[in-house]
Amino acid sequence: MWGGRFAEGPSAIMREINASIPFDKVLWAQDIAASKAHVAMLAACDIVSEADAEAIIGGLERIAEEYETQGVPEDWDLEDIHMTVEARLADLIGPVAGRLHTARSRNDQVATDFRLWVRAAMDEAVAGLEGLQRALVTRAGEHSGSIMPGFTHLQTAQPVTLGHHLMAYVEMAARDVSRFRDARERLNRCPLGSAALAGTGFPIDREMTAQALGFAGPTANSLDSVSDRDFALDYLAAAAQCALHLSRLAEEFVIWASQPFGFVRMPDALSTGSSIMPQKKNPDAAELVRGHAGRIIGCQTALTVTMKGLPLAYSKDMQDDKPPVFEAAGLLRLCIAAITGMVEGATFQTGRMRAAAELGYATATDLADWLVREADIPFREAHHITGAAVRLAEGRGAALGELSLADLQAIDARIDERVFAALSVESSVAARASHGGTAPAEVEKRVHEARGRLEMDA
Repeated sequence: MWGGRFAEGPSAIMREINASIPFDKVLWAQDIAASKAHVAMLAACDIVSEADAEAIIGGLERIAEEYETQGVPEDWDLEDIHMTVEARLADLIGPVAGRLHTARSRNDQVATDFRLWVRAAMDEAVAGLEGLQRALVTRAGEHSGSIMPGFTHLQTAQPVTLGHHLMAYVEMAARDVSRFRDARERLNRCPLGSAALAGTGFPIDREMTAQALGFAGPTANSLDSVSDRDFALDYLAAAAQCALHLSRLAEEFVIWASQPFGFVRMPDALSTGSSIMPQKKNPDAAELVRGHAGRIIGCQTALTVTMKGLPLAYSKDMQDDKPPVFEAAGLLRLCIAAITGMVEGATFQTGRMRAAAELGYATATDLADWLVREADIPFREAHHITGAAVRLAEGRGAALGELSLADLQAIDARIDERVFAALSVESSVAARASHGGTAPAEVEKRVHEARGRLEMDA
């Protein structure tokens, strides 16, 4: 393979390892937009003539039409989307196309194109997450009073409402939205005009190109401008955290849809069957959302490791920045859409949920709280008394509310008949009326607030 010192074999290998057009062709729209802004600025600064600028912009617009309808051709000899566009521009308008690359480098060009793409991906993630929040809020409003077991350690803990449970994911999605928005603000500076690494000697107007491309302003240091990929890492970090949240909800759908739970019937459109067992209805979409979270986290790790030891400024390693971001964005888009569809289409089995809330002595904490409030017993003592009551009920195979007053008074004489009003699951959830609690009235407040934030009533 290596005989003859870089003869045919090595040159073919170099051609293959060096070409990024198979994946960076998705940046064609951003590349053309940045090139149009750049040449318009060059004309405004009298660096190129108005006639040349008009010819270049006209050629770029024609290329955009071609790529929109026919796709981007892959010529590995041209290496990347930037040279692919420039070569096609030369085919269309001749040598004047060469003026486009005045006062810029592929280094600041790719940094700009990639920022534009990631910025759009952040906006897309926010829009998708807000759609998911609306779906969750709608279903939470429908089930503000539907009782289900709340779990810790996947053991029955206390009764909650389904609406309260769903609103927890609204909060998670809101934090995801805030992460993408914060990252977008940091990203929104334009590297174009930094050239290869040191800036340029041409009298360019970087504010003009930044404004034309929707950036808040130009970046402040040319070395950092071409070597920074923090914006891509920020996107992947936000995407990974978001994927974790989506995976947790997907896991709950998988558990709830299983026959031992039977809390939910998944929509047919997001389920599959078995090739051998005709009774099966598998929550495959939820399982794939759960699985895709691992791939998104892997994308974050891949770029983090790529960037960890690079000196300033640009290194070819950074060509590997785009595949993990493109993959993560595609997976995240799909996961958000799938989870939103599950939330919208799920049929919640509220009777089964309420029955499950009756099991596992979920109102034990209510008994302890009653002893504190009504019998003026310190909580640690009340906890011990309640534990004894649970042990008695468990030994009889009965619910706490099925114990007689005599049974309870045999454990502690300070208990009276008023205690039974506190032992129903309805009383339990109604009592949790602290801010952010599970009481139906409190859930309805949170739903109302969320509807306002998400402009659902407009």
